[in-house]
Amino acid sequence: MTEFTKLGLSATTLKAVADTGYTVATPIQAAAIPVALAGRDVLGIAQTGTGKTAAFTLPMIDRLGSGRARARMPRALVLAPTRELADQVAESFAKYAKGTKLTWVLLIGGVSMGDQVAMLNKGVDVLIATPGRLLDLFERGKILLTGVEMMVVDEADRMLDMGFIPDIERIFKLTPPKRQTLFFSATMPPEITRLTSQFLKDPTRIEASRPAMTADTITQYVVRIPTSDPKAKRTALRALVGREDVKNGIVFCNRKSEVDIVAKSLKTHGFDAAPIHGDLDQSLRTKTLADFRSGALKILVASDVAARGLDIPDVSHVFNYDVSHHADDYVHRIGRTGRAGKLGQAFMIVTPSDDKSLDKVLKLIKMDPQELTLEGIDFASIKDRPRTDDSRSSSRGRSDRPRPIPKSDNVASMDPIKAPATKTPLAKSAVAKAEDIREEVPRRSRSRRSTRPEAVAEVAVEAVASVVAETPETAPAVEAAVAPLSAKATPPRRERTRDRTPRDTKQSEHAKEQPVQGARGGFGDDVPAFLRRPVIFSD
Repeated sequence: MTEFTKLGLSATTLKAVADTGYTVATPIQAAAIPVALAGRDVLGIAQTGTGKTAAFTLPMIDRLGSGRARARMPRALVLAPTRELADQVAESFAKYAKGTKLTWVLLIGGVSMGDQVAMLNKGVDVLIATPGRLLDLFERGKILLTGVEMMVVDEADRMLDMGFIPDIERIFKLTPPKRQTLFFSATMPPEITRLTSQFLKDPTRIEASRPAMTADTITQYVVRIPTSDPKAKRTALRALVGREDVKNGIVFCNRKSEVDIVAKSLKTHGFDAAPIHGDLDQSLRTKTLADFRSGALKILVASDVAARGLDIPDVSHVFNYDVSHHADDYVHRIGRTGRAGKLGQAFMIVTPSDDKSLDKVLKLIKMDPQELTLEGIDFASIKDRPRTDDSRSSSRGRSDRPRPIPKSDNVASMDPIKAPATKTPLAKSAVAKAEDIREEVPRRSRSRRSTRPEAVAEVAVEAVASVVAETPETAPAVEAAVAPLSAKATPPRRERTRDRTPRDTKQSEHAKEQPVQGARGGFGDDVPAFLRRPVIFSD
């Protein structure tokens, strides 16, 4: 083991580290910090929970110790895929930089942009941001990236899953070529490899552990139930959550709509549970996480996107309500427990329809979890009530169904959930995957291009195409299922037409000849809506 005092860090930084109680560096920290301090690029391959946040935060603080920030021109940039992970990085930076005069700002959606702009105008040394909010501010002229000396990309493989890679490429091109880049990912799929080859300069490759391997401190269980009925799955989950040794836990679901349903079910049956996913207000997400960290909340029901990379140090149990579609996600899910040498337990509920996903997980982790049988439950007699639109309950005005794509022409026809499909299991799997990816498409506040329905459709079509790539024999069924989506991926602009009476036509012609005086004067391009068309009064 390597002590922090031997890594070349400054006395001020070492004191901040000592104040947190850490004395020995993790493998990724011991390998990456000296290289980063020397100014070289780093390609770090490490799972969450290995200490990689400090591996890039500590050398960044030392390297930025001299120099001065200028307004709207940050000196360092950290990119994270989710708001929660960005906030976590900001907390680490504040903790380790407390003995310095460095300033930082957190740029995430769901919070006031005005406060962020005010900080940028004063000049900050470090930006910690999600790609959507960063580009939004850049397009508004509120920020320049030409002064970036260090750039960090964290959780790059999750960036790929969420469709952020084009944004990351654009951000790279907005920064100076001579910058230092620290790039971290748990896995190295081809797209990530291409990105590092294009934008990193002779990086030092550091592997803290073999990718996608589960920790030895986690005991893994498989709980098989004989039916895929949702009510039966919720019954099994309650039996697991109610075990005596469960101090706290995170329940993972594949879909955000399921997160709400499962959390409500647990609360109805007396469990202290709350949901967290991308559709919730940022203030509520922040409070829920704070309550869970402090112990005020026992069970957190989450989607993969919301909980990826979160550093919650003392989680005793992880419950996989759904078997993850991607095997890598299973590794990241159960990695929320068994951290920092503590013991943890992970349970996976498996139904007859989960065989394919389960095979992928078992092939990746190269082990067989222990089989656990739930005694005293007659699963065959459990049937969920059919849910209708009228019977769906809502919370704060939201329905239990997945949040729809923003309203626009052709939106309904482009929604993967509503797309006509064949009745084969393969086609249903394709549409289900389209739904999952559709839910992960980042909704950037006030960003028009990312919420265009055609952009959402393109992402969904690409996601379903990956099903064909993995299993070519499914191509006919998959293509039949997503044909409506493909046709609508780049829809032509529809001309808005309406039947007009002769009087309507006459008024329209009169409007063209007599524009509202002063509509443009004094407003520039920001013409109020009530001035954009003439108001014709009649007696």
